[in-house]
Amino acid sequence: MGDLTSLISLFVAAFGAATILPFQSEVVFVAVQAAGTVPIWMMIAVSSFGNILGSVLNYFLGTFFERYRGRRWFPVSDSQIERARKWWRKYGVWTLLLSWAPLGDAFTVIAGIMRTPVWLFLLLVTIAKTGRFIILAWLTAQVV
Repeated sequence: MGDLTSLISLFVAAFGAATILPFQSEVVFVAVQAAGTVPIWMMIAVSSFGNILGSVLNYFLGTFFERYRGRRWFPVSDSQIERARKWWRKYGVWTLLLSWAPLGDAFTVIAGIMRTPVWLFLLLVTIAKTGRFIILAWLTAQVV
């Protein structure tokens, strides 16, 4: 696998893994690292960027939730949404640090629903996603 093909594969796998699609970016990451054709820092950067962009897509999908608010069939009242929003701002936003975990993508959608400030969303998701790939690279280096 050439360097460019490896990087494109990493980006696509990382992007897909951050969405609700059933992708596993770790397998691709480990395979590329084991091949040794791409510098680790570049693998981490491309994987993190793809994973963060996938989370941004989730965030913006979450913002469309508000579009249906107030409709008769909508299952949540305005007071429930406001109560949830206050809780999210105080405690829930920190769950974005778990956005790297298997069910963590749901937190990125919820962040959009709750209108988390984009700067805070990006900061926490970047820490989580980049940290994940740094740890994965280190663990893989211990084995390979």
